[in-house]
Amino acid sequence: MKVLVVGSGGREHAIVTSISKSDKVSKIYCAPGNAGIAALAECVDIGVMDFDKLVAFAKDKAVDLVVVAPDDPLVAGAVDAFEAAGIRAFGPRANAAIIEGSKAFSKDLMKKYGIPTAAYENFTDADSALKYLETATFPIVLKADGLALGKGVLICNDLEEAKAGVKEIMLDKHFGSAGNTMVIEEFMTGREVSVLCFCDGTTIKPMTSAQDHKRAKDGDQGLNTGGMGTFSPSPFYTKEIDEYCMENIYKPTMAAMKAEGREFKGVLFCGLMMTPNGVKVLEYNARFGDPEAQVVLPRMKNDIIDVMEACIDGTLDKVDLQFEDNAAVCVVLASDGYPVSYEKGYPIHGLEKFDGKDDYFVFHAGTKFDGDQIVTNGGRVLGVTAKGKDLFEARANAYAATEWITFDNKYMRHDIGKAIDEQ
Repeated sequence: MKVLVVGSGGREHAIVTSISKSDKVSKIYCAPGNAGIAALAECVDIGVMDFDKLVAFAKDKAVDLVVVAPDDPLVAGAVDAFEAAGIRAFGPRANAAIIEGSKAFSKDLMKKYGIPTAAYENFTDADSALKYLETATFPIVLKADGLALGKGVLICNDLEEAKAGVKEIMLDKHFGSAGNTMVIEEFMTGREVSVLCFCDGTTIKPMTSAQDHKRAKDGDQGLNTGGMGTFSPSPFYTKEIDEYCMENIYKPTMAAMKAEGREFKGVLFCGLMMTPNGVKVLEYNARFGDPEAQVVLPRMKNDIIDVMEACIDGTLDKVDLQFEDNAAVCVVLASDGYPVSYEKGYPIHGLEKFDGKDDYFVFHAGTKFDGDQIVTNGGRVLGVTAKGKDLFEARANAYAATEWITFDNKYMRHDIGKAIDEQ
């Protein structure tokens, strides 16, 4: 098979790494890819939103399967474009990817079908939102409705903060058109957990659990980011919680989307909060998480091509999804100043130290070639992932491996997976 992966970050590097292990695959392309992906795939200079060029390339190269990884092209209909051209594509169509593309849609879906989530209201004008806040209980959460690179969520501790948040989202358009509609939601307390699920429109199969660290600085301080690190599995996500989620969240979500004429095929990312009143949905995403994919996929035993094809063909019920009985931790090496402003173009040293080490991975997120030298080219530069027999060993291994890599402006959190110490 020839496979084309659409995307250019650490998630895509993790996906390409998994695909490269399949005996069924003879050639991998990645558009646009990055310097790390280039070691496994032929990188093609086509943007993720340039559907006409992507389709033409896939036809020209007789690509057998396209994997659309990022949220923007999924929500905009990349899978629909490939399917219209007769090309098999993994990922939800646009009418299903709306579950991530519109927070207002997903909240309304959960309310309609009785899927547990935080109480909320949707607003399309700032005056109504401000009036509502006058009677609200704090802290409270403001969410831009549309895609905002994982950053369109504000937790406000008092009325003044909330008013400033409404201005930021709805009036100043800090997140662009994503803020045309805004969700105001009750603040939930508890432990967060991310569960990625393979879906074929009818059957849903959860992968192993993971937990992300969104804030830029140690101790969950600083601004929201795309994710500064992850660990898998979550020791707090028990078999009992998994069974509850399957019956009350995962299966009902699949059934709800089908009932709405929005059959969901691909990866459904369920962001969950384990509250004192039970597990509730924080948000849905319509794709592999980043950096969750970097700890979940290295632990998967199955041939990823078999699973993706089963999702497309509606035969996921026949797949025995299996994960290794171990743990993985990913620490993101970022450019100092991320997520606000940072410099690019610094040479990266030490990448070769990961060669031949089966339980260590360095997933490229923001890198490129400058001649023969790989240099920094983004806020999140690399994801250093390591396995271990348990989370403690995996965490120690991952942090040890971060020392193998050097570049100017290197920044990372030092407490990824620290929650496991509280077990």
